[in-house]
Amino acid sequence: MKVLSVVGARPQFVKLSAVARDFASHGVDHVIVHTGQHYDPMLSDVFFRDLEIPAPNEHLGVGSASHGKQTGAILAAMDDVLAQHEPDWVLVYGDTNSTLAAAVSSVKLHFPLAHLEAGLRSFNRRMPEEHNRVLTDHAADLCLAPTELAMRNLSNEGLSDTAVNVGDVMTDVLFHVRDTLLPSRPAPHFDGVTGEYFVATIHRAENTDGPARLREIVDALSSLDRPVVLLAHPRLRNRTDALGIDLAQGAIHVEDPLPYPELMAAVLGSAGVITDSGGLQKEAFLLRVPCTTLRTETEWTETVDLGWNVLAQTRHEIAISVTRPRPQPTSAAPYGDGNASAHVREALTARLQLGHRDT
Repeated sequence: MKVLSVVGARPQFVKLSAVARDFASHGVDHVIVHTGQHYDPMLSDVFFRDLEIPAPNEHLGVGSASHGKQTGAILAAMDDVLAQHEPDWVLVYGDTNSTLAAAVSSVKLHFPLAHLEAGLRSFNRRMPEEHNRVLTDHAADLCLAPTELAMRNLSNEGLSDTAVNVGDVMTDVLFHVRDTLLPSRPAPHFDGVTGEYFVATIHRAENTDGPARLREIVDALSSLDRPVVLLAHPRLRNRTDALGIDLAQGAIHVEDPLPYPELMAAVLGSAGVITDSGGLQKEAFLLRVPCTTLRTETEWTETVDLGWNVLAQTRHEIAISVTRPRPQPTSAAPYGDGNASAHVREALTARLQLGHRDT
């Protein structure tokens, strides 16, 4: 079986590491395509190195652009890549422009398409991620869902025949990092930060594009009663520079994004996470670290239902959320047992043997 994985952003590199490790140990012919959607070394190269991901077979180098231009550039480049490699499966990950572009190219050229992390829904059609994931699910020959809720969403959209619950590969990665990499790594150190601290990340358009909203978040974080280690994504730095907003104020300590193992170590040692990232919400839950999510909705509703995640918008809501009592312990495992990558391979193999739906 030959599988072509298409990735382009930090969360996808993390998921890819688990899939690539399983594929390599079971003799799967695996082609890795890096679109270049995230091109900063701290958001790209370092993940391949630290998570021991094989070097990409193809690098499209598309870089940053508007949604339409970036998606179009990836789509234009993917046709030649698919024609060259002729995979049995094109495997796309998550909800980025790289995912949608690879999905469209695969469908147009009649290559079977599998979507890893299918069925997630925020039900907010203003989010570009929501457009990408919904369109990709409806184009896919195989929807690889991470949770029972995702399976229900797919069923509600008439996609039961293509849906398989494989669990969440991020659980595989996190458990692997926790058990094999973190014990040998020193705890992260941040200049000027002592005692308990919060880890924060902000990058989504709804929080960074509007000056008033961005100032409200920075003001809220700067006013907290513990140091806030803000891992500043390039998008955030660009916006605050353009708007003349000083990030390094009050409680905020600005740091560069961390390699994945160091990021997980920082989260594990923190008093809580403050983020608008989908992946980091779930990682905090898996590490049993309280999370405050700067959004009006989340795809990972299980984290909210179990009390480990709170949605907060205003300065007051954020302050209340980060100082709330520690959630009740739970043994719930809504994101699987750490063997999702094996289930992905088994699902791809089984569907390949059975043949795909008519295209």
